[in-house]
Amino acid sequence: MRAALAPGVRLLRALPRDSRYRGLTLVLTFLCYTSYHLSRKPISIVKSQLHPNCSALGVNPHNGSNSTTWCSWAPFDQDNYKELFGALDNAFLVAYAIGMFISGIFGERLPLRYYLSGGMVLSGLFTALFGLGYFWDIHVLWYFIIMQVCNGLVQTTGWPSVVACVGNWFGKGKRGLIMGIWNSHTSVGNILGSLIAGIWVSSKWGLSFIVPGIIITVVGVACFFFLVEHPEDVGCSPPLHHVMSDEKDPEGVTSDDGPLGASGHSSAEHSESPKEPSEEPEAISFLGALRIPGVVEFSLCLLFAKLVSYTFLYWLPLYIVNVAHFGAKEAGDLSTLFDVGGILGGIFAGLISDYSGGRATTCCTMLVVAAPMLFLYNRIGQTGIGTSIAMLIVCGALVNGPYALITTAVSADLGTHESLKGNAKALSTVTAIIDGTGSVGAALGPLLAGLISPTGWNNVFYMLIAADVLACLLLARVVVKEVRGWCGYMARKRGFKQF
Repeated sequence: MRAALAPGVRLLRALPRDSRYRGLTLVLTFLCYTSYHLSRKPISIVKSQLHPNCSALGVNPHNGSNSTTWCSWAPFDQDNYKELFGALDNAFLVAYAIGMFISGIFGERLPLRYYLSGGMVLSGLFTALFGLGYFWDIHVLWYFIIMQVCNGLVQTTGWPSVVACVGNWFGKGKRGLIMGIWNSHTSVGNILGSLIAGIWVSSKWGLSFIVPGIIITVVGVACFFFLVEHPEDVGCSPPLHHVMSDEKDPEGVTSDDGPLGASGHSSAEHSESPKEPSEEPEAISFLGALRIPGVVEFSLCLLFAKLVSYTFLYWLPLYIVNVAHFGAKEAGDLSTLFDVGGILGGIFAGLISDYSGGRATTCCTMLVVAAPMLFLYNRIGQTGIGTSIAMLIVCGALVNGPYALITTAVSADLGTHESLKGNAKALSTVTAIIDGTGSVGAALGPLLAGLISPTGWNNVFYMLIAADVLACLLLARVVVKEVRGWCGYMARKRGFKQF
């Protein structure tokens, strides 16, 4: 007797062909960028083990010395260990920021599947080589710096590629919500990276890097075998990026005619144009991408928003160890709550921006609320475990919500801007410009934290609050434009009703 068809298979067969491939693209790109962040996180967990409080462990069992640094890992056993940690972070982030501006240009001109999977395999290699420094007993700073620089460069293959793939498959209508949920891969990767690194941080910290390196390599191989870059490659219909409608345009910044401006082309023209046997459009230039309305404002805003986010990413576990006096593993586990908040914030930001039609206004509102919450977390966040949990989740949502919205839905909106006249070759370049500019802030944040933290953690938080306010101010012009668009829309709506 033959068994009935498996329920999961029946469900897949019931789904339309386009939905199956869209689901595959979402899941695969989600796993890809989860593994990218999973492989970045271990350094923040291992820092506290490279320079632990040796006095709590007693005297050196080898020579009876009671030095406070006998258990530290050279060269991080010196008094300037925080500056050395900052140098490690900066080596990765500066390389990432520089490489990102170049990466988008390559991403537009190379097959995304090869580009993405190759970068993931190389990232796994350099992540594992960093961890092998433990087993090879390496104590020279330049080795770890070189591994960080190489890893930073190859990790730039990830973000432009996955955003371009998702942008190719999904139209503009519910892009904020879909990408808000999808962008939780950043926080999921950080959480998994913290938990995996925490398993070996106190015993063999090298495995905290080697295991994530293996994971990203395996996912990269899966990407090579299964990723579909364009709907047309498998006979699916391409999405509509611009639709004529009387409703508010979901992205006010993406039109020179205001938030309610239309593209001037019919839906039919957009739906059929990708299938015409016309010549493939040329990739947009770097300067051409900068001329797209909104690219400069959102890029500069992301610079300061990412400065705050990445300072938490690299320094939060050490802050918890120093201020709350938790162990390395406990601090790493507690820091994952910031990323849990980031998941909720990304989804909330995407949902609100889809409903309101104001990407910039959503970002600005969350940034305004984030500033006082950062101040409160530093003041009362360590008074109790319950307060710490609640504050970390709230701060994570408010800090990472705008960051997630700008790097996903806003980047995809601008990369398919109506001024490009259907040329989808701008997605990777626009994404790379926005995220590359943001990565400059990501490099500055941990560097400044390393320089400022010896003067006190209060000063670090003042720096983060100032960056948060600047990020908000840089979106002021776009917010005003969106508000004017809403006012005009409501005025016209009232006029139609009176008529």
